[in-house]
Amino acid sequence: MHLRLHIAILFLASSAPLATALTTEQRNIPVLFLEQSQIDTPVLSNIRKTPQTSGLDGAHVGISDNNTTGRFTGDRYQLSASLVKDSNEAIAAAQAWVESGNTLIVAKLPAATLLKVSRDEHISQKAIIFNISAKDDALRSSQCRPRLLHTIPSRAMLTDGLAQFLISKRWKKWLLLRGQHDEDTLFSAAIKRSAHKFGANIIDEREWQFNADLRRSAQSEIRLFSQSKDYDVTLIADEIGDIGEYIPYNTWLARPAAGTQGLTPTGWHWSIEQWGAAQLQNRFSEYAKRDMNDIDYAGWLAVRAIGEAVTRTKALGGDTVYQYLISDDFQLSAFKGRSLSFRKWNGQLRQPIPLVQPNALISQSPQEGYLHPHSEMDTLGYDRPEVSCAFEASTL
Repeated sequence: MHLRLHIAILFLASSAPLATALTTEQRNIPVLFLEQSQIDTPVLSNIRKTPQTSGLDGAHVGISDNNTTGRFTGDRYQLSASLVKDSNEAIAAAQAWVESGNTLIVAKLPAATLLKVSRDEHISQKAIIFNISAKDDALRSSQCRPRLLHTIPSRAMLTDGLAQFLISKRWKKWLLLRGQHDEDTLFSAAIKRSAHKFGANIIDEREWQFNADLRRSAQSEIRLFSQSKDYDVTLIADEIGDIGEYIPYNTWLARPAAGTQGLTPTGWHWSIEQWGAAQLQNRFSEYAKRDMNDIDYAGWLAVRAIGEAVTRTKALGGDTVYQYLISDDFQLSAFKGRSLSFRKWNGQLRQPIPLVQPNALISQSPQEGYLHPHSEMDTLGYDRPEVSCAFEASTL
């Protein structure tokens, strides 16, 4: 007994310096959450506003998940949040972050601001920027930027996912109804691109031109607005929810509605439970006291992608982490039934697109039968031949 006790004491004594060394060598990985404040556009309908902490809450949950793994790797992730008023403040905040020796930025910025930040020469050479909110197709087709990665799906990915489902149902004749805002024009353009891509026919397109109080007059106003020759489905392009909430069940013909309202393509929805997603949903609701939305999920994805790359490369950021992120070796498990990866030609994260109605997951695209030589997920959004920017040449 005395000999064993003596050996145990010697072991504990020799282990103490090792434990101290592990604590001393812990690496801190700082991540900046950069957000531009925006004024909500007034709408004609009563809708639930998007929570102001969308994206930031998802990033916080991602940090917590990273630190769970970091206990074993010696890494400690830290999130700093910066709320700016305009693009000038956004550039200044990103420059200060980079000048302090940091590289990792999660960005909730409008497309115009995001472009200015990613084009700044002091930022673009060192920072890795993850776009979690701007869905603009131009950022993935003609204005791609090296070191700018997108975890939020583009509008083209969303409408392609919806189009595949509608074509699988043989609903090929579409009536397109859209609002008056710039975002609605962009979403309707994505719908028209998807229709051409998958063989649908847009029989008519209408733009809402009235200021009626649809809470009282939707039944008559929408009926006249949607009067047209026969069609299979009504496609809605109304991103802020101005009139789209009142279109289902009020159209001239009794047809299903889809798009920004009705059957909706999205990056994430609170009803997703398959593939272990319930675990993520529970962790998020416990932290944020609300349901997880698509911007939250994109924020979580960005932080988890950082954690995966840092763990695999053992680097804290910079070129090593970036090159790994866009390499064929990078794969991210993200509760969608498939491993996700970034496209080398535009920095977009490949991911399935859930198709949901307000309270349930209906389907997930890519649909069965849509094949691709590299990945079926590349049937969604801009494939390599469709991209005109020199993104890929700049990253190889």
